[in-house]
Amino acid sequence: MELLEQKTDQCVVVSINGRLDTTNYAILEKKLMDLIEGHQEKILVECSNMDYISSSGLRILLMALKKISSVKGKFALCGLQENINEIFEISGFTSIFEIHPTKDEALKVF
Repeated sequence: MELLEQKTDQCVVVSINGRLDTTNYAILEKKLMDLIEGHQEKILVECSNMDYISSSGLRILLMALKKISSVKGKFALCGLQENINEIFEISGFTSIFEIHPTKDEALKVF
């Protein structure tokens, strides 16, 4: 997995490339927690190049959502591939997370 960070006028975009699983979820956890603890209250996770997510990855995203919500921030996801979106639907996460089809569409609501 590779993480790319891009600051925009609206938020910080964290792009996930590759697999998010038990071998590397701690990298994403550290990145998101560092951003939130550094008072970044608007985070968009861009997933168009993420081709797999394990339950550990889902847990990290949920933890970040809860933490940023506690400071009245905004946390959203975009670009979920069909197989990833199916996992979010099955787990009930589509009703918990704000999910946008594309990065451009997501940035409009920040």
